[in-house]
Amino acid sequence: MSYLSQIKPISYLKANAAEVLLQLAEQRQPMVITQNGEAKAVIQDVASFEATQETLALLKVLALGNQEIERGKVKPVAAVVQRLRAKQAQ
Repeated sequence: MSYLSQIKPISYLKANAAEVLLQLAEQRQPMVITQNGEAKAVIQDVASFEATQETLALLKVLALGNQEIERGKVKPVAAVVQRLRAKQAQ
């Protein structure tokens, strides 16, 4: 994905804030804000931000699961099911 068309100077953001927010919501692509010709910030709409956070949370859960597997902290599914059924029967 190319962000070339989504690079704007901070002066553009200041002068066109409402338009920028509308564009972010419609296109759902982040915008890179520059200051003195250097990238300084990235802005995005709230829905995209929330989706990114959810994705990161899922990736973290997967990474933690992989760490548990590497440490050998796993149990056979049959043993877990048997334990749960025994608990339910009580």
